[in-house]
Amino acid sequence: MPFIKVANEKIFYSFKPSKQKKTLLAIHGSGGDHTSWPDTLRELRLANVYTLDLPGHGQSTGQGRDGVDAYADFIEAFAANLDLNDVTLIGHSLGGAIVQTLAVRAPGWLNSIVLVGTGARLKVHPDILDGLLSNFEATIDIVCQWAFGPTASKTLISEGREAMLKTPPEVVHGDYNACNQFDLMEKAAAINLPTLVISGGADDLTPVKYGDYLRNEIPGARQAVIKDAGHMMALEKPNEFTKIIVDFLNMPTASG
Repeated sequence: MPFIKVANEKIFYSFKPSKQKKTLLAIHGSGGDHTSWPDTLRELRLANVYTLDLPGHGQSTGQGRDGVDAYADFIEAFAANLDLNDVTLIGHSLGGAIVQTLAVRAPGWLNSIVLVGTGARLKVHPDILDGLLSNFEATIDIVCQWAFGPTASKTLISEGREAMLKTPPEVVHGDYNACNQFDLMEKAAAINLPTLVISGGADDLTPVKYGDYLRNEIPGARQAVIKDAGHMMALEKPNEFTKIIVDFLNMPTASG
């Protein structure tokens, strides 16, 4: 598993090479890391797959950001350092906000986007923002109660909780603050890239209506809804989730 220096930060990422020319870069959500994506995606043979730990998350050093634009700037630098081109960006929740921001910027290396459990606006309950700094563990417990769907196992929920607790409270708070400030409602229609929206049918944090809005606003966007899946749909339903992405990547419009 390699590291790369981006500015003065040592950034960890997993990489699965492929004989295919397609490149997939997946950006996790608030307080997560590259393991927020299932093995079915990270080991995909259809593309060169990169899944990274954002600064201050997982095995990456550096500081977490408190704004989506700042995270988007980081992803631009990451892609430039690795000389990535014809990239399909996948983003979950906060990661989806980062992807939308980059899609509006439309850098030349970006080919298509996948928006997972996200919205054009991501307001966060004040109790969560306050609790992340005043009572971190109890607040993470609440987040995990909301984040998983009805079919998620206790083991999966426990693993999700432990993963978030490994991220420093100030980093998780910065992530949620970035979400709370994010608002692309008036700009989503400016996205001019092949787009797939994936929603969890039982997602209480970013309900299906959030995905509906993105599908309706982004020209030509497609939407898939995973039944009974919560916010952490990629981990809850990994095979179904990955198949949806594979089908999208195999479409001519997503292949460049």
